[in-house]
Amino acid sequence: MTAATAEFSRRHVVALGREVGRLGLATNFGLPERAVRLALDRGVDYFFWTTFRSGPSTRALRETFPSGRERVVLAAGTTVGWFAGTLRGTVERTLRTLGTEYLDVFQLNWLGVASSYSEAHLAELAKLRDEGKIRKVGISIHDRVRAGRLAEKSSLDLFMIRYNAAHPGAERDIFPHLERRKPAVVAYTATAWRRLLRKPSGWEGQPATAGDCYRFCLSSPHVDVVLSGPKTEEELVANLDAVARGPLTPEEDTRLRAFGRAVHG
Repeated sequence: MTAATAEFSRRHVVALGREVGRLGLATNFGLPERAVRLALDRGVDYFFWTTFRSGPSTRALRETFPSGRERVVLAAGTTVGWFAGTLRGTVERTLRTLGTEYLDVFQLNWLGVASSYSEAHLAELAKLRDEGKIRKVGISIHDRVRAGRLAEKSSLDLFMIRYNAAHPGAERDIFPHLERRKPAVVAYTATAWRRLLRKPSGWEGQPATAGDCYRFCLSSPHVDVVLSGPKTEEELVANLDAVARGPLTPEEDTRLRAFGRAVHG
């Protein structure tokens, strides 16, 4: 691996105060426990944990934490976060399940649809942070215009946003607003829920691979981490090998954007 591709694969994220591997792992796709351990061995250290289908990942992480907790960035969040009073219970249940004393990132998930953002929420999250149970506060959000406003003016540390070749609107609505505060950006839905892995009607040539989709996201200087959701060890290895190739070439970028427009329709 050259210095350039190594830099592409890892990054110091100011908002997190540390270096992270840029290919993160979402734990809700049922990746086997052995493969989760392989991911850790190959330098994957950003994990987005949910309660759904996460048993194998939970076991692997719990085994790692007694001696290696600081090597992992663990992000988790609300299932439903309309009321500030539910946040503490969610955080404490998650800590017990994972066998850890803190979460690196706690998120208000799907803001505006399943979670709310208010002074009461911020006050409760501040208490949890003061108690050492969470370190950073983030959101996941589909409303790009609102995300841009919050990126510029809120106290949020991290934004998990939809960004892919079929939905590149964050380049217009969010990325220009990051410079003032430099919050962390985690991209998800990189494959557009696998739509980018299939040819649309009338498209000549091959569809994208999952690796192409992750490289597209990480080729943006504004994206710190992209979440992957492999189901098998083979998919995990293919994704890691693809990211090790480095950023898209200009020709690859042009082709993938054209393909994304065809998929979007």
